[in-house]
Amino acid sequence: MPRTVKPLSDTQIKFAKPRELQYKLSDGDGLYLLVKPDGVKLWRMDYTRPITKKRNTLAFGVYPDISLADARSKREEARKLIALGSDPSEQRKEDARVAKIAAANTFESVALEWLSKQKFAESTKEKSKYLLILPFLKFGHRPISEILPYEVLDVCRIAEKEGHLEKARRIRQRCSQVFRYGVALGICSSDPTRDLRGALEAPETRHHSAIVDPCEVGRLLVDIENYSGNYTTVSALKIAPMLFTRPGELRALKWADLDLDLAQWRYTPPKTKKKTGIQMIVPLASQVVGILRELQAIHGHSEYVFPAIHTKLKCMSENTINQALRRMGWEADQVCGHGFRATARTILEDVLDYPPELIEMQLGHQVKDPNGRAYNRTWKLVKRTEMMQHWADYLDDLRNGQIVQFTKATG
Repeated sequence: MPRTVKPLSDTQIKFAKPRELQYKLSDGDGLYLLVKPDGVKLWRMDYTRPITKKRNTLAFGVYPDISLADARSKREEARKLIALGSDPSEQRKEDARVAKIAAANTFESVALEWLSKQKFAESTKEKSKYLLILPFLKFGHRPISEILPYEVLDVCRIAEKEGHLEKARRIRQRCSQVFRYGVALGICSSDPTRDLRGALEAPETRHHSAIVDPCEVGRLLVDIENYSGNYTTVSALKIAPMLFTRPGELRALKWADLDLDLAQWRYTPPKTKKKTGIQMIVPLASQVVGILRELQAIHGHSEYVFPAIHTKLKCMSENTINQALRRMGWEADQVCGHGFRATARTILEDVLDYPPELIEMQLGHQVKDPNGRAYNRTWKLVKRTEMMQHWADYLDDLRNGQIVQFTKATG
């Protein structure tokens, strides 16, 4: 007959005295309290490994930090694993390994690693870091695998309650990119932001403010001509309406991409670099070439045509053009740097009667032929060169007050 072990009691454990040699107080099913000569009481469990059938011992901790009830609970967990054919000791090692990986892979560390691998412009990286500030503060120090949907929602709603609906949407978007990167690395199982669809208030769609009335365009050009700001800023302001490229592409313009003798600017737009890698060709009107040659005498030694005011190692700030427009008295709902594209798109077609596909090509949009094939970068380059010169001349006329009516060209 197997010996029946009488379960331990809290009183028995509490008053167990140390002896010259360590001894055990058994609770049954392998669990016992090991009383050391120095009075320390340790919970242990002896068991047989499922595969090797060798005896092994598990340590459950120190009494009274681990109570009798806690020790019994740990024993039952171990017995369940053994019944399933798993070794509790090996499972503990695996759990510790996973916990170590989780602790090393906090949301913030994963986010910064993800960001370092993105081929973003420096300004985009800074904007991403800005959007991640709130998530970093709230749960950045915790393992990415532990973050729950409601925690991301709480962070987004901080921005939402302040009325920044677009910011809230972008915070969720950036968090989603980080979580998906974590899933790819195998350090989290899913993207919790996917459960937030419809939980945030949708921001109102806003188009970039732009002037499409030639008379108003002329008034803006006069203000630019008379603006007494930084010379580099003034030059960028003068060139922006004539080239109508994306603001980020203009301010990052490099001397290496310019051929002033050929009057062309060739570059690969960051927005399409990954998708198509197609090089963009921007014909330069004589007015633009003149401004650039003057700038070359000042900034020709710099990598950038429009360097930042305080350092030649970076290009002009993304806010420089818009801030200058505000100083001139033009409000954000009237015009912005990106709005020059809409201005050109509208007037070139409605007033100067240029074909939409020619304008779209010059805007850097993908234009396809009737067979669905994208036109190559040199498509109608001569026509586009003529259009860009005509556009620059037209803007001169607007600034000089020679054109005052908003009527479509004829003939």
